[in-house]
Amino acid sequence: MKVLVAPDKFKGTLSAAEAAAAMAEGVLRVYPDAEVRTVPVADGGEGTLEAALAAGAQEHTARVRGPLEKDVTASWAMLERGGTRTAVIETARASGMLLAEPSVQTALAAHCYGSGQLIAAALDAGATEIVLGLGGSAMTDGGAGALRALGLEIYDGAGARLPLGGAELGVARRVDSTRLDPRLQRTVLRIAADVQNPLYGPEGAARIFAAQKGADLTSLEVLDAGLRRWAALIEEATGRDVNVPGAGAAGGFPSAFLGFTEARLESGFELVAELTGLDAALDEADLVITGEGALDEQSEYGKAPLGVADRAHARGLPVVVVAGKITLDPRRLAAHGVEAAVSLLDLAGSPDEAFAQAAKYVTWATQQALEGA
Repeated sequence: MKVLVAPDKFKGTLSAAEAAAAMAEGVLRVYPDAEVRTVPVADGGEGTLEAALAAGAQEHTARVRGPLEKDVTASWAMLERGGTRTAVIETARASGMLLAEPSVQTALAAHCYGSGQLIAAALDAGATEIVLGLGGSAMTDGGAGALRALGLEIYDGAGARLPLGGAELGVARRVDSTRLDPRLQRTVLRIAADVQNPLYGPEGAARIFAAQKGADLTSLEVLDAGLRRWAALIEEATGRDVNVPGAGAAGGFPSAFLGFTEARLESGFELVAELTGLDAALDEADLVITGEGALDEQSEYGKAPLGVADRAHARGLPVVVVAGKITLDPRRLAAHGVEAAVSLLDLAGSPDEAFAQAAKYVTWATQQALEGA
């Protein structure tokens, strides 16, 4: 039997690779002669870099500016296949909330300059394609910080260079793209963005996501006004309307690249599936096991485990799911081809116990699911 193990991360406990290893152990307890292949996956946010590394990408690091100015060492990866050099960058590594405490000041001042520095490092290394994974961002600066690291200039009404940060965009009056790195126009830029939020407005980046970064009602208004001003400047400079579905992801990060480059928005899971060779692995499998920390209503909107399940189901393969908790109705799981599903909470009895020994319970849950399938 050939078993494909392809989970996403169990957030806060296990990386996707660690979860895959624990699941593989559970498989071998039930089917000791099985041939087990692990393909960690992600939905285009945090975990995308790890999935690329598991697929054979080479890790690189760069010293860059963090979201609140303190320098950080951030990883990125290069995957070489068929003459294409694909750089994989997670904005969270340089500009994420793990590098800042939520507060009003963080929400107003955070920027993604460091993410632009990672893009520059990838270009310097000869990338012909760049995949940008979004998620876990600290900034609400519309991607302006990243483009400034790549040569864009933004000025206020007095002609002074604008300080970094989303709050400053409200007083921006002019952009100059003449020094923008020309390599951006020769490089394929693919942005993983599954959310459909526009850049600004009631469903935009500031009003929907900035509160979790520490923004209060007043700063939400400041940030939203800044993004409106930023969109107006982009349209004035390029003729492009960037207040489109998906532009509000990661503090509006895509908008800068939609305006000044030929970047395109793509499904995060589809991008990761391509990077990891998931389809080829499914073609060789007899059984598929997937999962993540929580399988719930949101899992049906572009999340990796059900994406894996759908691809397996289309091939007539049985699917087993292991998750930290499962609140999705069994009938809806069955519609994705899931034949057995076990949560860690079913076995651990409490969230604290499941968190404390996640790997042990993932292995046990996998074993239980297979024995009951």
